[in-house]
Amino acid sequence: MSINLFFQIGEWIGTAAFAVSGAMVAVEKRTDIFGVLLLAVFTALGGGTIRDILIGHVPPHMFENFHYVFLSVVCALIVFIYARMNRERFFEDEKRIEQINNIFDAIGLGVFAVSGARIGADAGFSDNIFLLTFLGMTTAVGGGMLRDVMLQEMPFVLKKRIYAVAALLGALTFSVLNHFGVSSMLAYGIGWAVTTILRLMATVFKWNLPKAI
Repeated sequence: MSINLFFQIGEWIGTAAFAVSGAMVAVEKRTDIFGVLLLAVFTALGGGTIRDILIGHVPPHMFENFHYVFLSVVCALIVFIYARMNRERFFEDEKRIEQINNIFDAIGLGVFAVSGARIGADAGFSDNIFLLTFLGMTTAVGGGMLRDVMLQEMPFVLKKRIYAVAALLGALTFSVLNHFGVSSMLAYGIGWAVTTILRLMATVFKWNLPKAI
């Protein structure tokens, strides 16, 4: 498998995972079909759009590669159709839905934390570990924050579980390994695992950052 295909598959997985996560939240909030599709696209691609603007890649990738938007829409439609056909079951089994959503969210978070840092490195900023880490975190959490703001809620990333910190550590892991010449594929895989595993563990063990009150 070529390295470009490896990264491409990773971004497809991340896009699909975040689109499903965004669509499930939209359905749970009882938005209409347009809301489900829009929130899925924003969740999946919003963070990457912010990243591209920060590094001067205009227009952002989502407007150059329509297949990412198409994939997000298809995933959102599947969630919408399933929820509509199983309305009572969907809303009655809220705990199971939240567990499934957390898994998709953790996968997407891990993929985009490292892909955001990798794209920053490919853009010529490989020596700036601080920037790459920030770009990775922004790519991973930006879409979810946009989704929550559109739903008029405090962004999930600011109030519950180890979320942005998990993305930050995964992006930092990739950036440091990449800086010291570790294989891009290996660095990608390790960075993804750090974020995803930490996020899942935070969910299982209910880890939260300390609050003032």
